[in-house]
Amino acid sequence: MATLQEFRRHGVQRVCGYPPAPPVDSGRGYWTTAEVAQTKEFIESQDGLEMDMVALSFLGSTLIDREARPAIMLAKSPERDRDIEDIHRSIQACAEAGVSTIKYNLSLLGVLSTGDEELRGGSTTRRFRAADLDYSLPDTIAGKVSADDYWERIDYFLERVVPVAEEYKVRIACHPQDPGTPPGGYRGVEENVLSQEGGKGLFTFLDMHASPYHGLNLCCGTLAEMLWNPEGEIYDIVRRLARTSRIFNIHLRNIIGRRDDFIEVWPDEGVVDHARIINILAEEGYADAIDPDHVPDHPDDEDGRQAYAQGYGFILGAIKGAEHRARGLF
Repeated sequence: MATLQEFRRHGVQRVCGYPPAPPVDSGRGYWTTAEVAQTKEFIESQDGLEMDMVALSFLGSTLIDREARPAIMLAKSPERDRDIEDIHRSIQACAEAGVSTIKYNLSLLGVLSTGDEELRGGSTTRRFRAADLDYSLPDTIAGKVSADDYWERIDYFLERVVPVAEEYKVRIACHPQDPGTPPGGYRGVEENVLSQEGGKGLFTFLDMHASPYHGLNLCCGTLAEMLWNPEGEIYDIVRRLARTSRIFNIHLRNIIGRRDDFIEVWPDEGVVDHARIINILAEEGYADAIDPDHVPDHPDDEDGRQAYAQGYGFILGAIKGAEHRARGLF
């Protein structure tokens, strides 16, 4: 409850919920309607909060070797069909509990990092430099995965999940892979296909089994990481994606650098103008949530609460600026 009150104090209105993962010994990988409804009721007991999205209990941004249910991304049947059926049941549970959106990842390599970097005020952040990756590590348990293999696994998933999302009118929002793979791939994975150069993989993804219920949890930081010139390329890409009406959630994260060589930074000091991103979203009629993401760390900031508070305030200020701009007040 203290965390929910903290959200409200900082102006948060919409919350992504995490219904409890089914017990390991239960034999099921899906939520019941009651589990989703109880999570929603608890969050919304704090007046002013709405739980309109949940994070799937598997298919996280996880190295495949550590994923509890890896079969979908390993193309391993019949286990992947079992897991997809569990996703069907979770979609149904969300519909019955009144939750409109599920977010998920299609990851093999997880979130790659090559160390930390110091930022202002003694804070630290993630660095990624492709040249510093440990290329002596073995392939993941997925073995050799070509770009075509990766697309086939995504297609198999979407072909079986999108119709169920349509049936129950629950949107499924995929987060791009973070970061893009370096030339030649890494640990057997030829390419993180949703993080292809220039963001082209995102448009390919949306064209597959196209539906108003199949879209993106668009992370602007991850998008910037796909680009060789993020400050020159990102705004047009965000506008084109917004015009599809298939962005269901926005993560705002900023970087200094470019593809294959970047650090994550505070939202107000990177190469991407987040206020400009929010103006574009407002112009294109975006009406879903905008979240801070991957905030810097500091030993005096337990669980990143100070950093997230700064993120909430930054987003609220940018939204208010976009509203004033739309009304011609400046």
